[in-house]
Amino acid sequence: MRKSHPVRRAVLAGAATVSGIVLLLSLKPASDPDSASAAGGAAPPVAAQSPQGGRDAGAGTVTGAAASTPYGPVQVRLTVNGGKITRAEAVQAPDGGKSGRITADAVPGLNRAAVAAGSADIDTVSGATYTSAGYRRSLQSALDRAGG
Repeated sequence: MRKSHPVRRAVLAGAATVSGIVLLLSLKPASDPDSASAAGGAAPPVAAQSPQGGRDAGAGTVTGAAASTPYGPVQVRLTVNGGKITRAEAVQAPDGGKSGRITADAVPGLNRAAVAAGSADIDTVSGATYTSAGYRRSLQSALDRAGG
């Protein structure tokens, strides 16, 4: 083939395009999501304790610290009874547009997983990686505050 053959140009252009897309998709976010919460980018953590005496009673409600994600903060509230998680809910999560739809699909599964696992050792929801990571961080914060 000649150096300027049209098929050769098309193949080289296609290979360059694919290489460029692969490089772009491999980029990570420019900022660390945790740094925003350290800089005051998230809502202050709130902890509510049970009327039976709080952490030592093994029952009540506790809210974890808000975990910053590239799409917005995630904050988890747990209801604990007898030292076990009986209910988990996201009181703050990314909202609006595509992020809102992804969150609406992911959060119920994360809530169920938290109750089933009884810990922050839960799986990431496919398509909601940042929300899942933020949920786990806030869940661990709530567990730490609950004494478990």
